[in-house]
Amino acid sequence: MLLENKIARSFAFFMNIHARYLFEIHFYERRKQGILSVKELNDLMLEAQKEAYGDQLSAYSPTFWASKHHFHIIGVPFYHFPYTFGYLFSLGLYKKAKRVGSTFENEYIALLRDTARMSVEELAKKHLDADLTKPHCWQEAIEVVSDDIHQFMELTEDMNL
Repeated sequence: MLLENKIARSFAFFMNIHARYLFEIHFYERRKQGILSVKELNDLMLEAQKEAYGDQLSAYSPTFWASKHHFHIIGVPFYHFPYTFGYLFSLGLYKKAKRVGSTFENEYIALLRDTARMSVEELAKKHLDADLTKPHCWQEAIEVVSDDIHQFMELTEDMNL
């Protein structure tokens, strides 16, 4: 159950948060042309969900935009983007911790000390030897989730679900 919950949270970051981000992108682009009606907002939300989920859900929530106060915080556009970014960055840290082992604690403390002095790009380069502009960096983080899915499939392979 814990592994299933962990995987479900991953999907939330990769799909739900992505749908919110897409909605914001499209909203701000369309808002340049004028005020949007409720129908237009619903249509934007529906399109964003279909794109993020690959049009694979059995039901969508076109009024989702109205239920999340994050969309209504004035002065903080793209509120949702940092969630997925932070999630992927933390997966990169987790992967390194597993690879390095017990010595990672000191490396992690050093990273935390540098957070007030360095950009996230500099932190990633120095402490993870990662270039955030390269897809490989993000793919390594996603592999943590992929490994979880494979483990889940193995654990449930013989079960009658």
